[in-house]
Amino acid sequence: MRLIQFFGADGTRQVGVSDDGAALRRVRGATHVHQLALEAARENTSLAALAESRAEACAESIDALEASGRLLPPLDHPDPQRCLVTGTGLSHLGSAAARDSMHVKLQQKDTDLTDSMKMFKWGVAGGKPPAGAIGAPPEWFYKGDGRWIVPPGQALELPSYAKDGGEEVEIVGLYVIDGDGTPLRVGFALGNEYSDHVIERENYLYLAHSKLRQSSYGPELLLGELPRDVRGHARLLRGATAVWEGDWLSGEDNMCHAIGNLEHHHFRYREFRHAGDVHVHFFGAATGSFTQGVKTQPGDTFEIAAAGFGHPLRNTLAAAREPDRLITVRSL
Repeated sequence: MRLIQFFGADGTRQVGVSDDGAALRRVRGATHVHQLALEAARENTSLAALAESRAEACAESIDALEASGRLLPPLDHPDPQRCLVTGTGLSHLGSAAARDSMHVKLQQKDTDLTDSMKMFKWGVAGGKPPAGAIGAPPEWFYKGDGRWIVPPGQALELPSYAKDGGEEVEIVGLYVIDGDGTPLRVGFALGNEYSDHVIERENYLYLAHSKLRQSSYGPELLLGELPRDVRGHARLLRGATAVWEGDWLSGEDNMCHAIGNLEHHHFRYREFRHAGDVHVHFFGAATGSFTQGVKTQPGDTFEIAAAGFGHPLRNTLAAAREPDRLITVRSL
């Protein structure tokens, strides 16, 4: 089962149930998956069972919702500042070579490993610990809060100060914190982590800056466990022409970190277990157009698809809304 969030034709928020080959159904009385997930936890039932018990006929389709701009991210928070967007890198087999080529340190011996390769090696050796053990910590980064999230089908902004706006093809873990501080995994979605790869190439210590960009995920929320072998296809469209496309892999069979290890090293911080909060956590990428020398431009469309996740995630790239300028601080 998969869930979506959308605006109905009358402008009201709604939650829908999506199944392969079946018509979209509306979840009666639900306006937020956030609310539905916390209710399922209180009733000690699964989110899928609760949604199924209230599913009823709906005249909408995901294609029509996307075309009319009424799709929402499949999990959000009524207060956007209580939705934390984060991610982890160097988590996939095959991702280290792309990262390493972006910031090989100058004046190092050929036998030395870059910091990226060291961290990748630690993940390969200890990212999938035995049951009950704590594994190697991954790279971690912050991307903003709910105000930085762009709904599926809408445009990601290329800021005027940005040197690049490239897709990051990923799986996203979506979480709600229960009333007692327990992280609840709501499900998984397709994600475009969207970063500035050029400034990261200038110096890998600019990684934190490169990640402070908008992102998008969805449109459908896959309930249950993440398949061990996720296989998908991504494209960068310029008009009707694909200027880049490639297959991509995720799931634990294609990762050097277990999902549980990535979750532990995020939620081990007590401050990330505040009751009622939402967490959007990107699990890392192993492919993208930038590594193939493609430069995106406003008007391009990112498209990310994978078997089992339903409707593809699509976002256009839009020019900056305001020019780059010096920001001054007023002293009080």
